[in-house]
Amino acid sequence: MHASLKHFALAGVVVATLTACGGSGNSNNFIPFVPPPTASNPPAPAPAPAAPGTIDVKLIAFNDLHGNLEPPKLSINAPAKAGGTVAVPAGGAAYMASAIASLKAKNPNNAVVSAGDMIGASPLVSALFLDESTIEAVNAMKIDFNAVGNHEFDKGQTELLRMKNGGCAKNTALEPCRVNKSFPGANFGFLAANTVKTDGNTLFPATGMKSFTKDGATVKVAFIGMTLKGTPNIVTPAGVAGLSFKDEADTANALIPQLKSQGADAIVVVIHEGGTTTVGYNDKSCAGLSGDILPILNKLDASVDVVISGHTHRSYICDYAKTNPAKPFLLTSAGQYGTLLTDINLTIDTKTRKVTAKSADNVIVQGEAYTSGSTTVALTDQYPVFGKNQEVAALISQYLAIAGPLVQRVVGSLTATATRTQTTSKESVLGNLIADAQLAATSPAGKGAAQIAFMNPGGVRADLAPAGDGSVTYGQIFAVQPFGNSLVVKTMTGAQIKAVLEQQFNSGSNTTSAPKVLLPSNGFSYTYNLSQPAGSRISNMSLNGTAMTDGTSYRVTMNSFLATGGDNFTVFNQGTDTLGGDQDVDALEAYIKANSPLTPPATDRITVVP
Repeated sequence: MHASLKHFALAGVVVATLTACGGSGNSNNFIPFVPPPTASNPPAPAPAPAAPGTIDVKLIAFNDLHGNLEPPKLSINAPAKAGGTVAVPAGGAAYMASAIASLKAKNPNNAVVSAGDMIGASPLVSALFLDESTIEAVNAMKIDFNAVGNHEFDKGQTELLRMKNGGCAKNTALEPCRVNKSFPGANFGFLAANTVKTDGNTLFPATGMKSFTKDGATVKVAFIGMTLKGTPNIVTPAGVAGLSFKDEADTANALIPQLKSQGADAIVVVIHEGGTTTVGYNDKSCAGLSGDILPILNKLDASVDVVISGHTHRSYICDYAKTNPAKPFLLTSAGQYGTLLTDINLTIDTKTRKVTAKSADNVIVQGEAYTSGSTTVALTDQYPVFGKNQEVAALISQYLAIAGPLVQRVVGSLTATATRTQTTSKESVLGNLIADAQLAATSPAGKGAAQIAFMNPGGVRADLAPAGDGSVTYGQIFAVQPFGNSLVVKTMTGAQIKAVLEQQFNSGSNTTSAPKVLLPSNGFSYTYNLSQPAGSRISNMSLNGTAMTDGTSYRVTMNSFLATGGDNFTVFNQGTDTLGGDQDVDALEAYIKANSPLTPPATDRITVVP
């Protein structure tokens, strides 16, 4: 028989035999043939999970930290469970870091952003070290982007670039890298979409993008970061020389098509400009919304999903569609000094690539109780309490230890508190005192032979309250003047001085409804009348009892911020025979020391005609 037929016949017997056995237990003395095992087919792979229809993304935002590493001794009046309100102590970078981590833990798809003024106008533990301590603390918080604000430019764009890139180049009168000899710079992105150099490029990247993935689906959120276009009017002009600040809405609108082409599913504008409302903590009615953010919102492309704002130091959460149905933005701000974080939640449809839901809450950064004067604000169990992030706490302690002896050093004494509170004439006791100190520092012939000094009100950052024995410390006067400005003396005519004073009410953002009234030194006086037309509001200028004339030249002191036209006082640029002087805080220290116990001055140098 042919071999193949023989095998076929045998196979038939085996099949018949197996069929006969049928599992009945009767083998009929046959041993069944079992073919060798063949490789089994691999199990079918489990079906891939269906791509989610939506992905939830959490954004965590803050603004206007201003280097407040220590708790700023501020509270948030928040709704109490039993009705009314409860004061909740808030702020402190170590607690803020823990609060950010707590929010991040709720959703791994998250991004953390700052809406500017992270640095600048800072307390001593930051300002004394050129804000390096703040950059290092925020590095530990692991944030993603900071849209630069106006105060980031306080020490000039070169120093701002050092804040981002690191290093120890000396760009200011203060010594860099006094604690960390290898200052690393920021490990997060700086964004500056509307800050443009002469070569047409932006100072920092205009945008940032972050992707979020869940079960194989990915969505992208784009961030456009920028500061207010009015920045050149409120920072030292020399610090922004060569930079132009473009219209905020026009800048954002031009970038959106490009971001969409890069796959952005949500657009977030992070802007250092803001508004105010008339409602309290976390009230989302947005009642009474006003301010410079509104015209920007009304020009902004409706495809923007969220606007994270700052600058005004006010907190709010607004569904802007209730104000302008054509602009359905979620508008947020987290107040100031790290007292709040905004917890923003977006739902993004993975098929339509659009945001289908968005909401936000302001979260109080409650960390520790504090006492201020006779008031104690205790912790409350009505709102979450966050522990200290030990890395940030240790960093702050390191800087405080080095600053401590300087902070506590007594510089002199006052007989009463000198406050920033404005009187009817818009003078303040402390502003006048600072002007007197700057005049004293620059009146010697070798120091400029100054006759008049002017102080800008925005440069006075804290009241000067003596201790029970009348003493004031270096830490206190540094808090009053944290900018590190130097004094400048220029020759100006009586006509130019009058023109400067006219600019208090009619120059840039200085208007009759929102004036910036300079604080004058002792011996100088004048009258203003707002019912008169622009250019004719100043009269009766007098120096030490003698009427001033337009053609006479006078030596005038100002800080370096004003000297180059800061706060819209551009006429100061017309001064001649410029002579630089001491640091402003040093002048204040010397004046208090020389005149202790110092009686704060009166506010009778400006007369207002009703």
